[in-house]
Amino acid sequence: MSYYDVDSILTDAQKLPCTFELEVPGLGILEGNPGEDLKPGTRIDLPLWLGEMLSIGARLGTSRLVSLDLPSALSERVMNALKADPRTVDLRALAPHFYNLSERILELFEEEEMVDVLSNTFRKRAAEIADHAHNPRGAMGDGVEFLRGLDETERQLFRIAHDSAKQMRIWSGEAKKPKT
Repeated sequence: MSYYDVDSILTDAQKLPCTFELEVPGLGILEGNPGEDLKPGTRIDLPLWLGEMLSIGARLGTSRLVSLDLPSALSERVMNALKADPRTVDLRALAPHFYNLSERILELFEEEEMVDVLSNTFRKRAAEIADHAHNPRGAMGDGVEFLRGLDETERQLFRIAHDSAKQMRIWSGEAKKPKT
């Protein structure tokens, strides 16, 4: 991804639960206690980029400042719902950039089962998205709730599928070419 990619910037700004492992003098402001020290065991939601940087000590063999926890968007409850029927889960409500966040989290955590669940989720939802993109009446009726819950990656997929279906209808002569 590009340095200037807005989706990457917004994904990095997503909050991630972190637990401080060491005492940090004068950083109590993060908890709402200015001038006090941040105690070990304190849980604070930090932006993904910051939590990742503060936890890097564990990778270098030194004691780490914070340990990272899975965000609520990738909790066990959400994974179970995705296993049951991925089409019923509102991914946008969980995280507007759900798949980008998932990718970044999976770089930090080794969760093989989560990879399988997310891959299966994307496949099933992509088929549903393509169906709604090619059948505009379905998107206006029963599919409205499903389409509202699409994350940004899925919305881009919907736009591409919809535009390609429209271009195919124009090419085959079923629809008129738009005036420019």
